[in-house]
Amino acid sequence: MTTTKGRRQRHPQASSEKSDRRRHRVKPAIFAVCLVLLAAALAALGTWQVERLAWKRDLVARVDQRMHAPPVPAPAPTAWDKINAADDEYRRVTAAGTLANDKETLVYASTVLGPGYWVMTPLMLTDGTSILVNRGFVPTERRDPASRREGEMSGPVEISGLMRMTEPKGSLLKSNDVATDRWYSRDVAAIAQKRGVGTVAPYFIDADATANPGGLPIGGLTVIAFPNNHLLYAITWYGLAAMVLALLVFIVRGERATRIRQQ
Repeated sequence: MTTTKGRRQRHPQASSEKSDRRRHRVKPAIFAVCLVLLAAALAALGTWQVERLAWKRDLVARVDQRMHAPPVPAPAPTAWDKINAADDEYRRVTAAGTLANDKETLVYASTVLGPGYWVMTPLMLTDGTSILVNRGFVPTERRDPASRREGEMSGPVEISGLMRMTEPKGSLLKSNDVATDRWYSRDVAAIAQKRGVGTVAPYFIDADATANPGGLPIGGLTVIAFPNNHLLYAITWYGLAAMVLALLVFIVRGERATRIRQQ
């Protein structure tokens, strides 16, 4: 009877020890699963950056090809609904018409020549439509059209430059204030509405460096830069994934060594 009682008394303790061991094993297992999921997520981010890198390189190649291609006539109204940045931005184009100098708009600019303004002027076409043209840069002290009358050409002109997409609402730091006529981005629709311009193209043209009478505005200052840090980001994400996997291996080995000691 004594032996039986002893066994019965020890049995709950043994069961409790097994339960504790089971719990101790479950926690590392859950943690290991979390690490695997984290490593997979980090690797997925790295793969996404590799895909972005391929996309960015393709974009740069396409833009470079457009910029070195012969200029073509600016898209007509029948093609306006198909225009998009991926296929058309920075394409070299030409357009002929008459500049509506009385409807020009000054948009704040920060350039290699210093701070000043872009001179945005509607080019009135023979079919009654118009294209907004960024004729170029003027310094702050020459913002008044009266100080650069020579550059306000009258009569038929031909504009050559790069096709650009509209910049709605404002810049990253400041919003356009239409009411006070303060502009920080080249929002084609808003500018056209403010100046009472009728049917206007959904894009604008950055005029090339062809000199204007009197030297102002100064064209050809388009900055084309595509930040490309995707390779660095990909390496970073993959590196973090590798570190997480290394931590997982360390934990698994430690857990295995603990089990061996307990046997």
